Amino acid sequence: MTMDDTAPQATFAEIRRILEDLPGPDTEAGRAAAARQAQLTKPAGALGRLEDLALWLATWQGRHPPVIERPHTAVFAANHGVVARGVSAYPAEVTRQMVQNFIDGGAAVNQLCAIADSDLRVYELALDEPTRDFTTAAAMDEADCARAIAYGMMAVDEGIDVLALGEMGIGNTTSAAALCAGLFGGRAVDWVGRGTGIDDDALARKTAVVEAALEVHGDARGDPFEVLRRLGGYELAAILGAVIAARRARTPVLLDGYACSAAAAVLYALDPHGLDHCQVAHVSAEPGHRRLLERIGKRALLDLDMRLGEASGAVLAIPLLKAACACHQGMATFAEAGVSGPA
Repeated sequence: MTMDDTAPQATFAEIRRILEDLPGPDTEAGRAAAARQAQLTKPAGALGRLEDLALWLATWQGRHPPVIERPHTAVFAANHGVVARGVSAYPAEVTRQMVQNFIDGGAAVNQLCAIADSDLRVYELALDEPTRDFTTAAAMDEADCARAIAYGMMAVDEGIDVLALGEMGIGNTTSAAALCAGLFGGRAVDWVGRGTGIDDDALARKTAVVEAALEVHGDARGDPFEVLRRLGGYELAAILGAVIAARRARTPVLLDGYACSAAAAVLYALDPHGLDHCQVAHVSAEPGHRRLLERIGKRALLDLDMRLGEASGAVLAIPLLKAACACHQGMATFAEAGVSGPA
């Protein structure tokens, strides 16, 4: 899908109004899951985070038992004007080339979706019209940023059991670093990493670019939407939209790595409980991602030194959710198995 064809018009004011009425967890489903968990043939807590995942799924799917039968993976792709500053090891045209690779089935995410039995959809956002270089101007106009958010909201179809989110956009770890610093403070060096594998000279250049952007847009701090507009990208705005729409639909979300988490963190900056329906699937090799997770109070499910993007880590976590559901629903209770419970 392309934003040019289908994205509705929107404003920040309209999106803020949506945020005023986001649902919370289904506590009744959570209580039912906790009651069953206590009766399963195992010591309390013996399955560790799989137990937590089963309860989390129940509360955000709003049903007991939770199921993972229809996972959906959404990858948002866009280009960044700041790439012209030499912040990436790859040229901007790789974004479009990789989108075609996704369509042709040749990327890592295609193979991982096949293993996880997840459908995959790629959402293109004006690939021929990159954001502006945010060292000299705001990356996006408000209308374009809000439209990208609204476009991302369209990714949440009815009946999805879990939504795995990711991105493709050369230069987006530069944008992610600037976005995190704009939202949560700190210096550029605290948030910038090697991204696509840049050398020391490019890393110094990338850090200087982010520092310059923070100086230009320092007055945006305090308004997360304005920080996103000035320092983000179309695909990051779309991810934020998908996270918001998933919350409205009570659909659990798996966030991918650094750029994806940075986009979702805009919602956290607006509401500290805004990401309660999200799990961070993996912690990226990008050092800023670990710092970001500490800031938003999230513990990743996996730590595999990955830094690919394209929802690869998010999709890898889908089988963990399936395992949590299988154990929660399929294990016998002490009474059913004739096994003595704890004394």
